[in-house]
Order: sequence, then C-alpha cells, then structure tokens
Amino acid sequence: MEIKIQSLDHIHEAARKFVEAMGDNTVFAFYGKMGAGKTTFIKAVCEELGVTDVITSPTFAIVNEYRSDKGGELIYHFDFYRIKKLEEVYDMGYEDYFYSGALCFIEWPELVEELLPGDAVKVTIETAEDGTRTLTLEDFA
Repeated sequence: MEIKIQSLDHIHEAARKFVEAMGDNTVFAFYGKMGAGKTTFIKAVCEELGVTDVITSPTFAIVNEYRSDKGGELIYHFDFYRIKKLEEVYDMGYEDYFYSGALCFIEWPELVEELLPGDAVKVTIETAEDGTRTLTLEDFA
C-alpha cells in the first residue's frame, strides 16, 4: 500500500490513512534517509491516535512512551540511530516492548532488524525532488 504526502499541510490526512491501514499490526519499522520525515510522520500518527502529550524524537532516550487519550492505548516510539551494538537493545529489554501487544513505531530499524518480530510492518518513506513523500507499507516476508 502507498500513501502520498503532498506537503506538511496534508500530513494528518496521510496519518489518518495510515491508522486505517494498520489493522491488527502492532510493530511498524520506519525506513528512510535522515530528514525523510520519519519522526514528523510518527508524531502525526500518534496525534491521530489521540496522544496529547508532547511527542518528540527519542534519539537520546532510545524509547518514548505515550498513551492515547482515546482508550488509553500504549504506544512506544523507538529511535535506534545511536545504537552501537545489539547488546544495548538486549539490555533495554526490547522483547518486553516488541511483544507486548502495544503499538511500536521504530525509527532506524535496520540497526536492529534481526530482532524485529516476523509480523512487523515495513514502512518506507521516500522523498521526491518536489518535496512530496511516499510511504510504502509492506510485510517483511
């Protein structure tokens, strides 16, 4: 499935389409170059899911936890950009997050790909020269 983002003004429209497409999936691995808009899009998705907390990149914390005001759904937002070795991810207890049934949005998943659940959804964000973004959702299998 593809979702187009024409501009930042349309990001919430794209986030709504993403939420509708999520189905029963809980782990979403976001791939894209630096500056592709991964954090910005995840922020918009969290807002569409009812998160009213301040949503920021977990670059230094590695994981941020949010709770939806619509039903109290738990959401984990990961940024593995600064991970140097997999032991760091083991030490943080990644299994408790990935297999919790809570939503997990993961930035820089290529650094922990071998640890991702088999049912994780791969989300690729590509930027065109005109500034538009295309999100592609696909299974890893």
